[in-house]
Amino acid sequence: MNIPNREQLMISTLKALETLGGSGSIEEIANTVIQALNLPESITSQLHNPEKSSCTEVEYRLYWARTYLKNYGWLDNSERGVWALTPKYQLGQKIDIDSIVQSVRSKSSSRTKKKQTNQSVEEDILPSFAEEIEAGWKKTLHQKLLQMKPDAFERLAKRFLRESGFVQMEVTGCSGDGGIDGKGIIKLQNVLSYHVVLQCKRYKESVGAGAIRDFRGAMIGRADKGLFITTSTFTRDAIREATRDGASPIDLIDGERLMEMLKQLRLGVHVRMVEEVGVDDAWFESI
Repeated sequence: MNIPNREQLMISTLKALETLGGSGSIEEIANTVIQALNLPESITSQLHNPEKSSCTEVEYRLYWARTYLKNYGWLDNSERGVWALTPKYQLGQKIDIDSIVQSVRSKSSSRTKKKQTNQSVEEDILPSFAEEIEAGWKKTLHQKLLQMKPDAFERLAKRFLRESGFVQMEVTGCSGDGGIDGKGIIKLQNVLSYHVVLQCKRYKESVGAGAIRDFRGAMIGRADKGLFITTSTFTRDAIREATRDGASPIDLIDGERLMEMLKQLRLGVHVRMVEEVGVDDAWFESI
């Protein structure tokens, strides 16, 4: 089975949002599309560019699909990452992918004056995603994480978790302790405390369900919860295994979320705020 192309995923995205009641998070949309197309783990776990990011090829193409549909006026998204069908899209209406693509490309061409004659239309349509995944700070940070020495990555994990609210953090070393790389206690509202064990993998490849099962076996009787951190991604089977009913709960932090959290905590990531100043003409005219 080949990875579905952008056109197939555009149709699947619309159908997924219909199934979800008109709106859904990126994760909900992706899960619904994958289930509807019956995509195997061998397809969904393929990374778009392992050297530059932890984004899978399916996620990358789904982003393109959502962007085309948004620029066409059929989708909209909130600041909280929720995507929704717009009134312009009518349930059950005919979907002409060629017309959508041509319309979006035409609008993009008319909006943007090419700086270089060989610049593609796709670069105009989706500059923010290309900058973030291919050439932005996440690419640099992801490479930095993969290049870190094991002991330095352990210290980063310890600092990251302490900044996130963990206390009594201990990292047991590269070899781990029966699959456990560290442990600590997380307190909620200074009332409840949970003992958490940690596994931290500096991987390029996706983490599969087997690794989650092995980690769960090592944590039984030793903690209330497990936390698995990786610089790559988790396969769909791994995510299902981590949240399996009746089993010890394991929270997952993939490379994308890890980088976002490092940014939020300002750990090795600098954020520069730009001040925008404007003159209020109406205010002066009212004097």
